[in-house]
Amino acid sequence: MTVPKKRHSRSRQGKRRANWKLSQINLGKCPDCGAPILSHHACPSCGNYQGRAVLKIGKEKEKPKKEKTKESKEKK
Repeated sequence: MTVPKKRHSRSRQGKRRANWKLSQINLGKCPDCGAPILSHHACPSCGNYQGRAVLKIGKEKEKPKKEKTKESKEKK
């Protein structure tokens, strides 16, 4: 394997890496609800993809809170 003869400076390295930019994500609109979605993905708000219902989207059920019993209060 060959080895470079001379070291490249930091500015030369920076010039080479100057075009390593992130591109902005292209978002489309859902035809059903109008929410922004990634192309070729199901809509996260309504669950449709190409006019068909693919995902079941509903409100999450709240977890019941644990009730404090008299026994746990007496132990403390």
